[in-house]
Amino acid sequence: MKPNTEQEDTAVPEDGGGTEAAPATPVLGEVLLAVEELWPQSLAEQWDAVGPVVGRSNAPVRRVLFAVDPVAEVVEEAIAWGADLLVTHHPLLLKPVNSVAASSFKGNIIHQLIEAGCALVTVHTNGDSAVGGVSDVLADALGLQHVKPLAPSANGLPEEGIGRVGELGEATTLGTFAETVFSLMPAVAGGVKVAGSRDALVRTVAVCGGAGDSLFDAVREARADVYVTADLRHHPASEAREAAVDGRPYLIDVSHFGSEWLWLTPAAAALENVLADQGYDVEIRVSGINTDPWDFILTPA
Repeated sequence: MKPNTEQEDTAVPEDGGGTEAAPATPVLGEVLLAVEELWPQSLAEQWDAVGPVVGRSNAPVRRVLFAVDPVAEVVEEAIAWGADLLVTHHPLLLKPVNSVAASSFKGNIIHQLIEAGCALVTVHTNGDSAVGGVSDVLADALGLQHVKPLAPSANGLPEEGIGRVGELGEATTLGTFAETVFSLMPAVAGGVKVAGSRDALVRTVAVCGGAGDSLFDAVREARADVYVTADLRHHPASEAREAAVDGRPYLIDVSHFGSEWLWLTPAAAALENVLADQGYDVEIRVSGINTDPWDFILTPA
């Protein structure tokens, strides 16, 4: 007699177990709950604009793209890949607007996203302050120990806040340390600028991903030997050098984009893990586009 293969294939195992349920596809509202768990909006600075920008809460999310900037090229990349959600560090609409007409570049981006069914979410200063955020990733990459915030968050845990300060395993020269910083950054036109003697010894290190010249008082209070941040303007940097004690804190100025780009891969992995723990299957990737605004630089021979 011919065996009943259909019955054999569908039989329940003797131990009573069934087949494992296939991972589900979340909707945007469920992904936003995971984003809030990782990077609470309560950690954002008062002036900031974080959270969802466009997107329907009941729309399915199968693919998520992470990027630093919501610029046109990144949006085109997201749409071409078929992303249902674009998560960017920098806000598209930081300042209030009266129109999102497609005749403006920001309006055009919003139209492209909506027409393609791709949501946009901003994780900015809440992503800076949270545990595992931008400055934590930078501190970890530099091997800092005993890390704590430079400016603790008023609405968060003791370990949350803007910037970080910690200790290297052992003292090293400023020149060697600067080379380590340079090796971690993506290739950008501006490179890495350093203020201080190459041979000076450093061990206590303060870091702030993105523009950090508002934190000089906290850097001095932490008695940091060197401060790694981005977008150091002439006057704050000059005044910091004038106010330095024995030359400290020395300054290392990196690319704004580069200092925050380091966070993208750990952030994507963190969101993927949270969603997987909840039984969701989402494909997440990091944008391959360098959105640093500078193309080349001229330096003395």
